[in-house]
Amino acid sequence: MKLDFDGYAIGGLSVGEERDDMIRTVVHTAGLLPESKPRYLMGVGMPVDIIAAVKAGVDMFDCVLPTRNGRNAFAFTDNGPVRMRNNAHISDARPIEADCDCYCCKNFSRGTLRHFFNVGEMLGPILVSLHNLRFYQRLMAKIREAIERDEFAKWADEQLKND
Repeated sequence: MKLDFDGYAIGGLSVGEERDDMIRTVVHTAGLLPESKPRYLMGVGMPVDIIAAVKAGVDMFDCVLPTRNGRNAFAFTDNGPVRMRNNAHISDARPIEADCDCYCCKNFSRGTLRHFFNVGEMLGPILVSLHNLRFYQRLMAKIREAIERDEFAKWADEQLKND
């Protein structure tokens, strides 16, 4: 911090340690960094981890999870993950997430997406990746809105207790 960088990165986490240890380290480390400078957490991306890190004072994130998981038929939703290869989706006409405004949810059913994955059609991974990216955009918007209303701590606690 003596070098007075424009911002600070926290890295080397989310590489196999227990989640509680990771969060404890983020809380400790973010608390050492100046609040007036951006604090960036590298490679951490599960929704609950992002919420916990924002609560600790982290401002920015990057992670491959939305697209990596999308390519592997794993969709993020407000109600938990949906695995698109599951047989439960064979004839399911619903979108991945009913209230989602992404292109995938507006135009494709779970059954169609499942079919794409099972026949090796690249449109499946692309569409679920698009959905996941939109899920993360919506998550970050909810975080910003809660911060702007000065209700983030309460909102975050509510989200984290469901984990």
